[in-house]
Amino acid sequence: MTRTPILSIGTRGSPLALAQTEAVAAALAALQPELAEPGAVEIVVIKTTGDAILDRPLAEAGGKGLFTKEIDEAMLDRRIDLAVHSMKDVPTWLPEGIVLPCMLPREDPRDAFLCDKAASLSDLPPGSVVGTASLRRGAFLLARRPDLRVVSFRGNVQSRLAKLADGVVDATLLALAGLKRLGMAERAAAILSVEEMLPAVAQGAIGITCRADDARALDWLARINHADTVTAVTCERAFLRVLDGSCRTPIGGLARIGADGQLAFVGRLARTDGSRVFEARRTGAVADAEAMGADAGAEVKAASGGCGV
Repeated sequence: MTRTPILSIGTRGSPLALAQTEAVAAALAALQPELAEPGAVEIVVIKTTGDAILDRPLAEAGGKGLFTKEIDEAMLDRRIDLAVHSMKDVPTWLPEGIVLPCMLPREDPRDAFLCDKAASLSDLPPGSVVGTASLRRGAFLLARRPDLRVVSFRGNVQSRLAKLADGVVDATLLALAGLKRLGMAERAAAILSVEEMLPAVAQGAIGITCRADDARALDWLARINHADTVTAVTCERAFLRVLDGSCRTPIGGLARIGADGQLAFVGRLARTDGSRVFEARRTGAVADAEAMGADAGAEVKAASGGCGV
């Protein structure tokens, strides 16, 4: 007899999204024995608008909320109990009735350089074509290498790697965290330093949402929540929120807790052509994470005049 699931988890259907969802299910099962039973957890694949639009940049279609809208609707309709997201895809404002009470320990947030023709970004010959779906990567890349040509490059990790192998582009950039979760980190020709390519806000972090009134889900998620990741991502998302950031805006931000227990943050905004980059840095107490990010965002917003939008 088929068992009725105790918990339903919604996710996008890409191999990376499914790998991240399996990680969440495993973390919950390790702390809650009833969720380790066969059939106790149901994974529900939900196709989002962002997954369906592959013929143009997301910036032209409405931004990062396109990856969460249908999943949020399924949660509010009670078709799923939890949803697993790459935090860099989550809008800074959540729908009423949905909360974000949990993040797993963050994976390496840096970007990876993938290329069969050069060992590093600096080794790419002038005029080389770099494919990316990210305005951030494109703008920050052009700021360092205006001699390169950046083209739009959509698709999941596997399809982008296939296009790279077919010579559609000379190189591409992907999140190292995603490659690691897929067991494909060896495909990276190089790992870009934070100075070379500041990561997207919340890159490498997995977030889990649930309904605000779901006491059972809130209790389970509290047991697997990683406080240091929440602190860092809270700082970064506050920076993004002040800048009204979306996929239309080239913004990067990274907060890290040092050995001294202090939180260090750097945030950048660029013009889409890379002609100007604005940066702010903050160091302070973990308890001030949100205020630090917001303050840095206000500095960059005043300096840039919103030029990246």
